[in-house]
Amino acid sequence: MLSAAVLLSLLVACLSAPPPCEPGQRGLGRCTETAEQRPQCTEMVLGYCQDVPYNKVMFPNIVGHQSRLETEISAEYLLLSVLHGLLNGECSPDLRLLGCSILAPRCQDSTLLKPCRSSCEMVRKSCAHAFEAIQMAWPYFLDCDRFFVGDEEGCYDPLSALRARQDVTFSSLSDGGHATILQFTYHSNAQMFNILKKTAAKCPHISQTYSIGRSVEGKDLLVIEFSDNPGQHELLEPEIKLIGNMHGNEVLGRQLLIYLAQYLCSEYMLGNERIQTLINNTRIHLLPSMNPDGYELAASEVADSQDPENTNQEGHIYNGWTSGRANAQNIDLNRNFPDLTSVYYNRRRFRHFRSDHIPIPDSYWVNKVAPETYAVMKWIRAIPFVISASLHGGELVISYPFDFSRHPEEEKMFSPTPDEQIFKQLARTYADAHTTMSNNDTDRCGATFASKGGIINGALWYSFAGGMSDFNYLHSNCLELTVELGCDKFPAEEELYPEWRRNKEALLSFMESVHRGIKGVVKDRNGNGIKGAIISVKGIRHDITTAEDGDYWRLLNPGIHIVSATAKGYSKVMKRIRLPRNMQKVGQVDFVLEKVPVEPDLDYFSIPELDNYERFDPYNQFEQYSQRELGENGEERTEKPWWWAYFSQLGVSSPTWLLRNY
Repeated sequence: MLSAAVLLSLLVACLSAPPPCEPGQRGLGRCTETAEQRPQCTEMVLGYCQDVPYNKVMFPNIVGHQSRLETEISAEYLLLSVLHGLLNGECSPDLRLLGCSILAPRCQDSTLLKPCRSSCEMVRKSCAHAFEAIQMAWPYFLDCDRFFVGDEEGCYDPLSALRARQDVTFSSLSDGGHATILQFTYHSNAQMFNILKKTAAKCPHISQTYSIGRSVEGKDLLVIEFSDNPGQHELLEPEIKLIGNMHGNEVLGRQLLIYLAQYLCSEYMLGNERIQTLINNTRIHLLPSMNPDGYELAASEVADSQDPENTNQEGHIYNGWTSGRANAQNIDLNRNFPDLTSVYYNRRRFRHFRSDHIPIPDSYWVNKVAPETYAVMKWIRAIPFVISASLHGGELVISYPFDFSRHPEEEKMFSPTPDEQIFKQLARTYADAHTTMSNNDTDRCGATFASKGGIINGALWYSFAGGMSDFNYLHSNCLELTVELGCDKFPAEEELYPEWRRNKEALLSFMESVHRGIKGVVKDRNGNGIKGAIISVKGIRHDITTAEDGDYWRLLNPGIHIVSATAKGYSKVMKRIRLPRNMQKVGQVDFVLEKVPVEPDLDYFSIPELDNYERFDPYNQFEQYSQRELGENGEERTEKPWWWAYFSQLGVSSPTWLLRNY
């Protein structure tokens, strides 16, 4: 009986004992401490936290680790040790110091001091993009609401010493003025994604990033947008796009657009009136790399050429000329667009044939269409772009449509569009603002463009079908130039800064040139915008159409023009306008159309082919480019990301909290 009583008393004592604190519960006050768990101050001995602004720490820490040893073998501490490498140096040492403030919390007068929530929120705002780029969730122990506190609770800033050191360093580099600081180096795809997302996070009120699709190997075709209302088309605000790296081995344009994104963000924040005016009145879309897969191949060839054991003495110029030009399917993207130029040539003699918004023939989809081409076509159809530039390399010249000769057997034949004079003016804008492109004494790359002022009709240079610029012109409202930036497709890194100097003003002037000619809104009698109304200019057999809310933009050179607006079921209204040479801004010409009965036999809009414009990917052969793989039960299937090996190979507890959508 005595032994039974003893056993019973022991059982009662065990059942009544408080449970141990689980990780993460201490900071929420959800556990009772035993004598062994009572907080104790100790010296800072964690190797990755030696530069925190204090030397006494407390264990158990804020997430419940009982001792220094438990912290050192934890997945949380391992993450701090590898973050610099995982994020390519992004947000270092900010993230590490922030993590140390939780894993090795400050102890002062035997009291645990918690870090400030404001510090955490600042770091998360500027660094969340870096985690997104490697598909890693934000670490649970850096939850700003859960483990950090407000100023009123007596918090401290774990980054104060770091900021003080950075301020001293910056003041030693600065002359006291404000300036945009750019790093003129090449960037890997991961670094490019990080920079674009970090730039958007730095200027969230004027910028955002979005993906238009994925490459063959699954890389995002990432766009950064600048506008005073990012993500929205604003009435009467023109949209422009700049595309780089269409050919993966032509890399200068890719770098220039990365620099341009940083420059626009920084200069806007610094109060540059020119940049603020541009962004406040224009929606700008930058796609630095249309062919990220090709870039990786080209960059690897350049790296190989620097190998001292490599017998190739021609270096990057030789290896970068062809390697990586095509995408991962070995498709030249600038030959992969629908050949609408042939359709235009074959039918232009017909009276009612339109030379704009030509539908994509169903036969096009029978051929191999690259996912990069597919994504850009959808992008062009979704946004009412007015002008565009595709940045290439291998020559120093601006070429403009048509790129395909009007006689198929002529490889070099002047083949103008109805907007020849507008295209020439756009090309002149870039070439004249470039420091050397239009100069007669500039060394060329083999062709003779000096006498032409650095611009040329594409087909007169050399003819090819399936180009992106011709597609823009014949399928949408957009006028696109091809900008050849120089002879060397993959210039040496020390050439990046001089090339930025040569092209910066040209890029800005080109973007500003969208505010030329006329703009306006086409409305019905009740003031409602009319989508798809046709704007025609007498003497230019190429019309444009109005956007969703009835607004339009028509680039025109100075002079007198007869402009008309019409829409299916509405009257036709004509206006005579005069654009003076010294006009400094775009003119506004609005139209109000009256409802009229439609006469089917005479209706301008009854051409059968126009009904096919909305047909895009009619056989649904390319849906996989926009779909994610699903598991057996319909859930999204996710493989472990590449960085998971850091944790699985070292035997630490699996940090499933780092997996997104887990």
